[in-house]
Amino acid sequence: MSWNTFGRVFRMTTWGESHGPALGAVVDGCPPGLVLDEAAIQPFLDARRPGQNKFTTQRNEPDQVRILSGVFEGRTTGTPISLMIENTDQRSKDYSEIAQAYRPGHADYAYDAKYGLRDYRGGGRSSARETAARVAAGAVARLVIPEVSLLAYVAEIGGDAVNPANFDAGEIGNNPFWCPDAAAAQRWEKLVDEARLAGSSLGAVVECVATGVPAGWGAPIYAKLDADLAAAMMGINAVKGVEIGDGFGAARLSGEQNADPMRAGENGPEFAANHAGGIAGGISTGQPVVCRVAFKPTSSILTPVPSITRDGAETEVRTKGRHDPCVGIRGTPVVEAMMALVLADHKLLHRAQCG
Repeated sequence: MSWNTFGRVFRMTTWGESHGPALGAVVDGCPPGLVLDEAAIQPFLDARRPGQNKFTTQRNEPDQVRILSGVFEGRTTGTPISLMIENTDQRSKDYSEIAQAYRPGHADYAYDAKYGLRDYRGGGRSSARETAARVAAGAVARLVIPEVSLLAYVAEIGGDAVNPANFDAGEIGNNPFWCPDAAAAQRWEKLVDEARLAGSSLGAVVECVATGVPAGWGAPIYAKLDADLAAAMMGINAVKGVEIGDGFGAARLSGEQNADPMRAGENGPEFAANHAGGIAGGISTGQPVVCRVAFKPTSSILTPVPSITRDGAETEVRTKGRHDPCVGIRGTPVVEAMMALVLADHKLLHRAQCG
């Protein structure tokens, strides 16, 4: 049984491998009549594209998207939208040394244990390269939720967090880290560069905020908005943790501290806090939806690490090739895309039940 499809009404199926000829996505359930062409998708792929600076992998992919179906005369038709992105800069020979050995921390052994074989060239489907397809599909999802604004940024790298007092949304696009704190971005340059030159890697925390989500999206118990967000984010390669609102921090608060006090406002309730991250009982409250995502350090590193071969012999693995010293940096547009996919799906689910 295969699981390559995400969503209930607005559905995305991704396909392709890191070193195959191409990868892409099929988006099904998109409403008809939305204005869509390649130019509407490309800016989001450009934000995720590798090789843009020394702090990301030097694989040089243009990531040009092609729409193969589902659009006629510049508008969606309601039929499946097929998106394709060609791979043009594969270097499969870089992975020849790990063809018979497992990279610790990577999915090599787990894939082999499940399927009895694995695509060692960049990790196949376990490569972060697959997320380009999600970003393309997320661009389509944004068309379904024009009332929502999405903003993702890196909040922490290697244990060094931004200072909330220095938060400046305008700063996010001014540095290679999607960082809203100019002082933190300067510190991260040295931090990430040292890890890169040492042949190592660092983890990161990405935060995503969706404003404009109306109250009522989501459903109790088995279609909770926060549960679907958690599943979406955990499905991103290298993600090891997700928090909604205060997340684990809520466990350290008292009941009165954790409450989000309400007062009557002209257009409905007004909240004095947002510890819940805009979701209560699995349903949006109308407050900003806040999600934090923890990315582990990149597993493919130049530092030798003890491992075993497929035959069970002990060895050391040192991964050649071009890899992100901090995969969370380019994971930022992916987090935004997955947020868009979940919100588009839940908007359509809400409309189907409640009109």
